[in-house]
Parts: sequence; structure tokens; C-alpha cells
Amino acid sequence: MFGSMFARFGVAVLAVCLSVMPARAADDAGAHYTWKSVKVGGGGYIPGLIFSPVEKGLAYLRSDMGGIYRWDDKAKAWLPLQDDNPEPSYRGIESIAPDPVDGSVVYAAVGVYRGGAAAILRSNDRGDHWETVPVPFRMGGNEEGRDLGERLAVDPNNTSVLYFGSRYDGLQRSADKGATWSKVASFPLPGLGVPGGYARPYAGLSFVVFDPQSGTKGAGSKTIFVGVADPGEHHLYRSDDAGKTWAPVANEPPASLLPGQAQIDAKGNLYITYANSMGPWAVNDGAVMKLNTKTGVWTNISPDKGGFMGLSLDRQHEGTLVAATIGGNSGPDTIYRSTDGGAHWTSLREISKRDVSSVPFLYWGEKEAEFGWWITGLAIDPFDSGHIGYTTGATVYGTHELTNADASKPILWTPWVEGVEQTAVITMSSPAKGAPLISGFGDIGGFVHWDLSVSPPITSNPMFTNTNTIDYAEKAPNVIVRSGTHSKHNRPVSYTLAYSTDSGKTWNGLKAPLPAGYIEIPQDKIGYNYGDPYIDANIVVSADGKTFVVMTPEPVVTADRGKTWTKTDGLPAHHGWIVADRADAARFYALDYATATLYVSTDGARTFKAQPTAGLPANVAAREPNGREAVNPLVASPDKKGELWFIGTDGLYRSTDGGKHFVATAGGLVAYHMDFGKAAPHAKGATVFALGSLNGTVAIYRSLDQGASWQRVNDSAHEYNRAFRRVAADKNVFGRVYVATDGRGIVYGEPAK
Repeated sequence: MFGSMFARFGVAVLAVCLSVMPARAADDAGAHYTWKSVKVGGGGYIPGLIFSPVEKGLAYLRSDMGGIYRWDDKAKAWLPLQDDNPEPSYRGIESIAPDPVDGSVVYAAVGVYRGGAAAILRSNDRGDHWETVPVPFRMGGNEEGRDLGERLAVDPNNTSVLYFGSRYDGLQRSADKGATWSKVASFPLPGLGVPGGYARPYAGLSFVVFDPQSGTKGAGSKTIFVGVADPGEHHLYRSDDAGKTWAPVANEPPASLLPGQAQIDAKGNLYITYANSMGPWAVNDGAVMKLNTKTGVWTNISPDKGGFMGLSLDRQHEGTLVAATIGGNSGPDTIYRSTDGGAHWTSLREISKRDVSSVPFLYWGEKEAEFGWWITGLAIDPFDSGHIGYTTGATVYGTHELTNADASKPILWTPWVEGVEQTAVITMSSPAKGAPLISGFGDIGGFVHWDLSVSPPITSNPMFTNTNTIDYAEKAPNVIVRSGTHSKHNRPVSYTLAYSTDSGKTWNGLKAPLPAGYIEIPQDKIGYNYGDPYIDANIVVSADGKTFVVMTPEPVVTADRGKTWTKTDGLPAHHGWIVADRADAARFYALDYATATLYVSTDGARTFKAQPTAGLPANVAAREPNGREAVNPLVASPDKKGELWFIGTDGLYRSTDGGKHFVATAGGLVAYHMDFGKAAPHAKGATVFALGSLNGTVAIYRSLDQGASWQRVNDSAHEYNRAFRRVAADKNVFGRVYVATDGRGIVYGEPAK
């Protein structure tokens, strides 16, 4: 397969600059498992939507940390194109460039953060398979400025030539279909370099646009435009000699405005959106500009005050275009449409309605779904003027009714996300009874998944922005607790703790006591991801469901659903999180990571006493959980009273006597998260699932013999970028495991039948 791809691109197989993703092995250890997605439907910010200019029904989504998707017009679904990718950094997509002549060819620039690996991907089968070209210039698919673009462009008059506007290392060029790259020395801005530490990153070069009318087929285009979103005097450069020399475009907008996106029409009009920030945050000024590239005359065609980003031209009707606001401008964000080159505009928000019944979390507990924010991926189908899509901070909307924009009938938008699972999952739990899965997400709260194939409503009453912890009572699994971050949709009280006594069908808000002198911030003043140690404290529940423990700096306990609270006694100041025994309702544990001392309570977490412990590794402190989303390395097994596991940096340790003695498991797995599922037939204990590394391979593993041996259960076709965050094992279906990823939502596997 790869040989034919090399031949088509005309590149030597032995080119040292090219590495190829490993092919799927026929004897993969996990080949006996089948994998599916737990359906949520979208869920995250997707900065770019790109139609193929030459093949009808072909489009791509570039997500900021969840990979590439391709629209399958026959299946009416988006297909993830990087599930076999084992490199976590490649899940952040900086830019996508469909070939402007051959619809089967597509390129992508990938690299989630500037500190990670970066590459150019290329495919001659619409992304079913990729060739990977590692590159030295850094990318930031999930950094500020990811709304700009497209940075990667193919010359329509010579498709061997590609340009890439990098963030930190100037303008890059390839003359061999992306196989090798070199910096354009003549480009005036070499790049500001990769900033150190957590310094504010740079956006770099925001787009590359070829003027197709400036060249002939096979000879290449002569005129090229490059936008610059870095601070400086000039923000638009032009070459009229195929990139040999460059000059700033005269009379450009004020230097305080940064160019975001640009497209050129057949008459040589270059349309550009501007904002006073690289976005998608902190935008409050901007413009929509039109440059006549033949005369050099600029026209301000802004439909409103404020910043703009998303932009698309109607390729069927000259002078028809859409542009999206970013940052709210004079009200909620909207998309403006013009049919006369920007002389007059119509706002689509006021003449639109949305049906989000297929993805109900988009209601956010309100009567109607929002039009959207961070509208940066905006595209009119080049083959159908009525078909348009736009991306938001939470979904992708689509309609075939754009040409009704001036009619009295509202435009109907629906979520265009079938197949898209682009979310960051924080926590999960699979209770012994009730719904098979309870999930907690970043940005979109969480869900009770009664049917894994149906998008559920968001968990509410209270609703969280982030759900940080979920726990259930092992002996009374109908009792579930969760903690999270304030949501603006909570009314009238902002709860960040909740419990359910009916398996998550209904919920009750819970408030732990605040210390004397603590000033509670009003709900409308609490910022996103507030991070207060009292407001955002985690919660656990006893095995019988009667006792809740909230891990504020001084943990508190309630046995009457929050009517009264008692402080725990006997714990040191810097202990780790409290763990409930899964079999004995009175027993709780806490580990002091500084001294490797285990504290045990036998009275429902009211008092703790230090207990002598043997067998823990020497570097216990290295596993201390920091931050509300961290993994607790001390885990209680449901098999019996007093069974504890510790996830060490060098392996797993197990105790069967309440933590008095720990013994290293023999399997050799170095894990970072684990859970217990239904036991195998005739097995002595629960099936153990873990995320970790064995013999250097990061994967999803299971053990049927309490960690003595491990089997990998995912194969090379289901790597999911190896961005694994959590694992939850089904207590009722043998072998089923749920895996939370950072960017690819929740996937689940079970033995093939």
C-alpha cells in the first residue's frame, strides 16, 4: 500500500526525511476486540471546516486536539482518520489542505503543542492512510491562534508545490508534494522562535493564498499572499514571482488588527477577516476587508463593529460570501451574508432556528440552543450554494437552506456531527447496576449513558462545566456522587457537588460547609475553571451509600445527605485523597505521600489512625495526586474488604489485608489508571483493566489473574493517539472496557463474538 503511495508522489522510498506510520499487524494482540465510540456527538471546539474544491460531497474537519475527520457522503457521517495514530502530538491539527486538482489527495499539518512532535501528513486516498513527514518547525494545533488559516496551501497550477505558514519558524516550502521542506529565506519574517516556559505563544503566519489567475497549469502560480498574525508593522505580504521576492501590501489596515482568514475570488478580490487578537479569546475589535489585487485598492466592508474570523466565498455566485463575528461584537456572535461583495449584509442569527434534538446537550438546560461562539470554521459547499456548515466551541452546525437567507422562512440548522466525538474526558465510572456508564467531561459537564449509541442529555440539577470526580456505592450502586465546576446554567444556586439515589435519573445539589471568614463569590462572578479548593473539592461515597466525604483542605463528612457535617480527625495536613473501601462501609483510607504512611478509618471517615505499612515502593511521593482532575493512585478493589492497589511509577502493588502489606504484581505493567470489571468464568477475582506501558508499548491492558499477566486489548488500528486518560470496566459484561481519551471522546471495547 505504501509503495504505491510513494510511487504516486514520485518520492524515493529511502528518503530519510519520511517516516511511515506502522501498518496494521495481522497478529495484533488486541485483534480479538471490537471497538466503538460512546455517542455524545461533537462536544468540542473544531477550528476548521474545509470542503474539497474539486470533489462534490467531500469535506474535512480539523480539530484542535481530536484529530482529522472526513465527511462520508454515502454514510452521512464523519469518519475519524487517525484512530491508528500512536503519536499523541499528532492529534492537534494545525491546518488541512485538500489538493485543488485531485480530490483523492489531501495534506495536513499536525502538532498539538509547540513542545511536542510536529509533522506534515499526506494521503492519496482521502486520509484512509497517511504518510508522515516529521518536520522541525513547531506547531500548535491546540494553542491560541488555532482559529486562523488555512496555513497550509497547495499551488493550484503546480500541485507539487506547497507552502506552510508556520507559527515560530517563518514560511516553509515544499516542491515535492510535501516530502521535504525548506524555509523560504527571502520571506521577510523569519519567525519569532519558540517561546520558553508558559510565555504567551505567537500565532505566526495565519494563511497562505495562491492567486490561480496568476499562473498556468504546470507552470505554477506567480502571486501568493501570506498573512501575519505576529505583532509588527506589516501583516500582509505579497509575492508576484512565485515566492522569489516578497513585499508588504501597501495601505493595509492598522497594525493593531491581525489578519485571520482569507480567500480570493476569480476576479482577484482578496477577502480578509481581521481581529485585534490571534483568537479565539480576547477579541473585541476587527474588520472585514476586501483588497482588489489588481489595483491595490482596499475597501472596508465590515458588517458590524468588532472582531471577525470565519470566512467563506460562494464559488457558484461571484460576490456572495459569509463572514462570522468572534467575541460578541455588539451582541451574541453571528454569521453575516452578502450577495454584493460586501456592500450589504444580512445577519443569519436572527433569521435562523436550530433543532438539536439529536444532540440534546446543546440545550445546556435552556429552552433553545445558542447560535454559537468561536465561529471560525465556516464554509459554503463549492458545489451547492445552499449548503453551509460552521463550527462553534461545542459543535458543528449545517444547513442546506442558506439561499433562503433573505426569505421569510427561518433557516433550519442541525448539528452536523454524526461520527464526531471530539471531547476531553476527565472521569468515568461504571456502576454495578443501572446505567452502564457515568461520564464526566471538560466543558460539557457529563452524562448518564443508558444507551451507548444515543447522545444523552447533559447531567443537570446541578449542571457542571467540568465534572472532576464520580463515585458510586459498591453495595448500593444506585447511589452516585459527583463533583465539578460551576456552570452559568445553574439556577438559582451554584452547586459543585451532587448526589443521586436512583442511578443518576435525578440529582440533588450538595454544599459542604465553608470555613469561618471565607467569602463566597457570587455565582455570576465565578469564572470558568475557578479552581477554589473548597468550591471544587472532590467527593467519595461509602460502600453502603450512606456516608459522603468531601475533600476540602480539611475533609468533611456527612451521613445525612448534607444536613450536618463533621470534620475528619487524625489526618496530616498534606495527605492524599480519601478512598472508600468497596466492601466495608465503615472503612476509608488516605495516604500521606510525603511519608508513605497509610491512614485508616473504621468509623465512617470520622477519625483516622496511622497504620504500619510494608511493601510500598520507595518513591510513593512521585504519585501524589495534584489538581482536581488528577488520578488517585490508591484504589480499592470490589472483591473483598481491605483489598487495595497502589499504582506506582514502576508497577502495581496489591494489598489484601487493608494496606498492612503490599506486594508488587508480577506482570510488569507500569500503569497510570486502573479499574475492575466482571470476573472471567472460573476466575478468582475481578478482571483488572489498566492504561499503561508494557515492554515499552503504551496501550489498554487487561489481566484475568490479579496482575500476574497482562494482555493488550487494543490493536494498531485503535491507538486513539495513545492519549488515554481514564479507564472504566463494566461490572456486568465480561471483557467490556470504557476508555476516556483526551480529544477522541469515550471509546469502548469488548471481546469479538
